[in-house]
Amino acid sequence: MTGKIVLGALAPHPPHLVYAENPPQNEPKAEGGWETLRWGYDKLRASLAKLDYDVIIVLSPHWRTYVGTHVLAHPHFKGLSVDPVFPHLFRYNYDLKVDVALAEALNAEAQKTGYPMKLMKNPDYRIDYGTIVSCHLANPKWDKPIVAISSHSSSAYFSPDVMQEEMLALAKITRAAIEKSGKKVVLLASNSLSHRHFTKEPPLPEDMSHEHIYNHSQYLWDMKLIELFKAGKSKEVFQLMPDFTEQAIGETDSGALSWLLATMNFPTKPAEVHAYGTVIGTGNAIVEWSLT
Repeated sequence: MTGKIVLGALAPHPPHLVYAENPPQNEPKAEGGWETLRWGYDKLRASLAKLDYDVIIVLSPHWRTYVGTHVLAHPHFKGLSVDPVFPHLFRYNYDLKVDVALAEALNAEAQKTGYPMKLMKNPDYRIDYGTIVSCHLANPKWDKPIVAISSHSSSAYFSPDVMQEEMLALAKITRAAIEKSGKKVVLLASNSLSHRHFTKEPPLPEDMSHEHIYNHSQYLWDMKLIELFKAGKSKEVFQLMPDFTEQAIGETDSGALSWLLATMNFPTKPAEVHAYGTVIGTGNAIVEWSLT
């Protein structure tokens, strides 16, 4: 049986959303906050609950590797993840399983093409909070294994155009590995859209009277991409990504969204935008592409 992607999602990872939800894994407790985005994740969870799928593949901006791409490849990771910027909001006890066979299949496809990739087999490796937050918010039961892929700094060290080429290559590798695996896969791009954020926090982080987009130009850029998502113009989003990344200071510099769209082979079906909202001034959209 040929494996396939059943759903792809833009799944941003502000740790504030986990904090506001008060799951048992997270030590700090909140009085709520960022409801629009959390309700958007409720809609994504409802879509996933209706699906038959085997594994989640996630690409996170906060597992940043500087030489090639790395992939988690140990069957079980357990530990405490602390956000270095928001330790008062996110101290999360994670316990997750990895689909090692699919991780190894990704690496095998990479080696065929000469794409630089390494497998992370250290059982004590601390999982980054971007991977954890996106996977928790999409599937808080953690009843599916994951495969986590690192991002790298080709946007910063070279240019967003180089990043685009890298993500096209990684997308081909990912798609080939999925097809050969015979598995039904969900893809998550763990990134915000515009990413200029406040440098000072209110006394109560969940005080929503302080929450708004950092500036209007960011908002306009975010809306441009969302309009294209809703119109089914994912190829146009990909083509616009270098400009968006530079002008909106987008977290798309990680390549996660480019990888997602390319791995799905640029769907023309209109995406479902479950929510748009801000977290510390950044623009976040929860967007679903159903491929079934």
